[in-house]
Amino acid sequence: MDQIVSERPTSGASTAELAAQLHEVRARTHRLTDDLSSEQLMGLKLDIVNPVLWEIGHVGWFHEYWTLRHSLGQRPRIERADDLWNSSTVAHDTRWSLDLPDRNATFAYLAGVLERQCDHLARSDFPEHARYFYELAIRHEDMHVEALTYMRETLAYPPPRGHGDQPLPAGGLAGDDAYVPGGTWRLGATSAEGFIFDNEKWAHPIELNAFRIARAPVTNREYAAFVEAGGYRAREFWSAAGWAWRERAERPVYWQPKSDGVWTWRRYDRAEVLPPDAPVVFVNWYEAEAWCRWAKRRLPTEAEWEAAAIGEPNANGSRLSDVKRQWPWGNATPSDATPSRHHANLDLAFDGPADVAACPRGDSAFGCRQMVGNVWEWTASDFTPFPGFSPDPYSDYSQPWFGARKVLRGGAWATSARLARPTCRNFFPPDRNDVFAGFRTCAA
Repeated sequence: MDQIVSERPTSGASTAELAAQLHEVRARTHRLTDDLSSEQLMGLKLDIVNPVLWEIGHVGWFHEYWTLRHSLGQRPRIERADDLWNSSTVAHDTRWSLDLPDRNATFAYLAGVLERQCDHLARSDFPEHARYFYELAIRHEDMHVEALTYMRETLAYPPPRGHGDQPLPAGGLAGDDAYVPGGTWRLGATSAEGFIFDNEKWAHPIELNAFRIARAPVTNREYAAFVEAGGYRAREFWSAAGWAWRERAERPVYWQPKSDGVWTWRRYDRAEVLPPDAPVVFVNWYEAEAWCRWAKRRLPTEAEWEAAAIGEPNANGSRLSDVKRQWPWGNATPSDATPSRHHANLDLAFDGPADVAACPRGDSAFGCRQMVGNVWEWTASDFTPFPGFSPDPYSDYSQPWFGARKVLRGGAWATSARLARPTCRNFFPPDRNDVFAGFRTCAA
């Protein structure tokens, strides 16, 4: 054992519940990939995607490596598996030229790993230390389900089948910024929250000044005003790094030139009218920063974001209390353990971002809506370790990326509720505009 078990809290799910989660997330992987041709499974060679076929095999390899091999001491089903699918050692550019098993063999590999996992979960002597690695592998596949969803967008593939309802119109969210009082905020997670990632450890005090934060993310309508005002041509709104990136862009990546007064965008393999009251998505950190400069706003720090999402004011509203909610709307009960679509647009409930006025039951104590779900939200914060950080067994999850990425919070419509906990820290380079990312802002 490479760390003491107490530093690896789990969700408390039973072995039967873990088996159900394994089947649930695998069904999503299949829905995203079963309809793709052999040519589509390889796809274009791009810096920001993997071959879909490789990605599928990597998901199976990760499950087998951590749950069956690492924690249970079993032999690999395919002897050369590490040379094919270990993302820590297999260079990205080589993944298109590997001698990969074909689609039938790849899916058979996944099915065989899943069968063995469930066989072990059904045994009376299932070892307690293996539970953490099952939960890790499930969440890893959750991440790849989301990645496969935006990869289909990147590669202009048809929309996946059976992938959530169409969002219903809900409009914009009127009203002023939410006011969040200052105080001491404990940024990060505790062991009481169940399964967490190493970069969330551990909660530590941060002193916050009072601030005002938008009740909703920036919408397409609001972002379009920046584009139409020439924001992509105005040097004063961009940092040096942002301006260097902007030389390749005139508008958000999938937006198409305005025609007859209407903005459209490419969604998967088709053009659609851009929904004006949905949050802007597929914008990178540089674009968010530039919009803020233009609007005389700023991005929240991740501590401000977290306090606005799950904090509460004290009795007289003058300071932050020491209460930290499980979800923006409160703590889950056994009958409400998974957020409903009235609380958050998560778990592929809808096939895309909903209008910013949707999900009214999900408001935080300060009146902020959609702090969880719909789109990931860029923050001003660099992705750095919290005090006392030490890597978990999957040491390449966080540690290699510190200092080079920005933190996002909150989850998106294609994010699993297992990952969209308000303390979960997502992280991407500031130039990535292919992920389900938008932003909300603070008063400057």
